[in-house]
Amino acid sequence: MGDLGFWALAHEDPGHLALVDVDGTEYTAGVLLGRANQVVHALRRFDLRPGDVVATLLPNGVEMFELYLACLQAGWYLVPINHHLIAPEVAYILQDSGAKVFVAHERFTDVALDAAEEAELPSSVCFGVGDIVGFTSYATARDSQPTTDPADRTIGDVMNYTSGTTGNPKGVFRPLSGATPEEAALGLSGILFLFGVQPRDDNVHIVGSPLYHTAVLRYSGASIHLGHTVVLMDKWIPEQMLQLIEQYKVTTSHMVPTQFHRLLALPEEVRTKYDLSSLRHMIHAAAPCPVDVKHKMIAWWGDSIDEYYAASEGGGTLVTAEEWLRKPGTVGRAWPISEIAIFDDKGNRIEEPNVIGTVYMAMQTGDFSYHKDEEKTQKNRIGKFFTVGDVGLIDEDGYLFLRDRKIDMIISGGANIYPAEIENVLLGFPKVGDVAVFGIPNDDWGEEIKAVVEPAEGAEASPELAEEILAYCRGRLAKFKTPKSIDFTEAMPRDPNGKLYKRKLRDPYWEGREKI
Repeated sequence: MGDLGFWALAHEDPGHLALVDVDGTEYTAGVLLGRANQVVHALRRFDLRPGDVVATLLPNGVEMFELYLACLQAGWYLVPINHHLIAPEVAYILQDSGAKVFVAHERFTDVALDAAEEAELPSSVCFGVGDIVGFTSYATARDSQPTTDPADRTIGDVMNYTSGTTGNPKGVFRPLSGATPEEAALGLSGILFLFGVQPRDDNVHIVGSPLYHTAVLRYSGASIHLGHTVVLMDKWIPEQMLQLIEQYKVTTSHMVPTQFHRLLALPEEVRTKYDLSSLRHMIHAAAPCPVDVKHKMIAWWGDSIDEYYAASEGGGTLVTAEEWLRKPGTVGRAWPISEIAIFDDKGNRIEEPNVIGTVYMAMQTGDFSYHKDEEKTQKNRIGKFFTVGDVGLIDEDGYLFLRDRKIDMIISGGANIYPAEIENVLLGFPKVGDVAVFGIPNDDWGEEIKAVVEPAEGAEASPELAEEILAYCRGRLAKFKTPKSIDFTEAMPRDPNGKLYKRKLRDPYWEGREKI
C-alpha cells in the first residue's frame, strides 16, 4: 500500500477484501468506497454541510461503515447511538447533538419512531435500514446515487456520547481540522501504531462488540485505514469468535474482560478445538481485568494480549503481556502522546510513587469539550489534565495501577475500600459467573460491603452458595474487605461491550437514604 488511508487503498487496490459482514457477505475496498460515496451524494441532497451531525441507531453491519466513511470524507460528525437505550434517551441525544439526519435499523423500529417524533425530526431526514414505516428507505436513497468520489472532500469525525451512568450523556466534541481525508489518514490509524500494528501485513481485525462504542469503532476504523480486513459479528458468542479467528486467520481485535471470562468458561475441548496461532494483538480495555483472568488468557493466547487504559475524551496508557507479567495488575505506562498524573482531593499533584489519588490524563493531539456543556467541560479539569473519576497510583517505574472509580469507592468506618479488588477475588471462585460489589447503608459504619453475584453456569443461587462464596473470601481478603452479605441475580446489567451499570444494582438499597 502506498499512501495511508482507506480512500487511497480503495483506488490502488479495489479488489482488497475490506469487510466481512455479519452474514458472511464480503465487500472489497472498491465496492465499500462506492457505497460510502453514494451515501455522501444522497445526504448532500438534504443540504448537509461540514460540521453537521448524522446520527445512527444501528447494529453491527456494513451500513455503519458506509456511514462512517461517508462522514469522514464529507466533514460531518457521526453520532452512533447505543441501540439498547429507550426512546426518550435516544431522542435526547438526537436533540442535544443537533442531528440533521437519523439512520435506524428496522430491528429498533419502535424506539426509532418514538425518538424521531419526540425529537421533532422531519420524516424526510429519517432513513430506515430495512422496513420502518414512515422512514425513507436507506438502501433506495443510497443506491439511486453514483459511486463516484464526491467533490469538496474534507475530514469529518465521530462524536461519541459518554455512557451516562451518572446524569445525561454528553457528546465528546473535537473541532474539525479542515484537512483532506488523505491528510488525516495517519491520525485515523495512529492508535494501532502504538501497539506495533502495521499497515496491511495480512492483518485481520474481528469486531465482537457493538460499533456504537467509542473504542470499538475507532479501532476497527483504524484497521480499515491500515488496509486490514475487518470481520464483523452481530452478537458476540464465545465459540463463534474462536471459529471466525480460525476461518479468517484473525490477528487483532478490541475486547473487554467480560469476554475473556466467558471464553475461559468454555469447556477445555472447545477451547483447544480451534487454531488461534494467527493472533498478534488482542487489545483489551473498558473495565478492570481480574489478575487471575489475565494470567489464564496469557497462558492460552500468549503475548498477543495487549491492554490499555483511556477514555472517550482521550489520554491513555498501554502495557504488553510481557510487561504485565512483570507488573501484574498494571494498565501500563503513558502513551508517547499522552501524560498521566495523580492528584489529591485538594487538586495538588502527587509526585511520590505508590500514593493513591485521582487519575488525570492529558493528550498532546488536541483538546476536547463536552458538546454544549462548558460547565462539565471545566468541572473535571486541572490545567491541561482531565479525569473521568478513576482512582489509582503510579509506581516508581511509571506504571499506573487502577483501584476503582471514585464514585464506586466504599467508605466503611472511615476506611476506603475499592470494590474492584474484591470483585477480582470473587471472580476467581469457579461458581461465580459475574459479580458486582458496592456499599449499602449501615447505621454504625456508614456503609457495608454488598456483593451481588450472577452464578456460573451449573451453579444454583442458594444460602449455601452464598456461604461458600463468603468462606472463599475470608481466606483471601482482610476482614474489613470481606462482603457482609451476598445477593444473587440472574443476569448482570451490562451492555454488550461489558460496561456494568452498577447504579441499577446499588440504587434500590439506598432508596430513601442519602449516599455518603
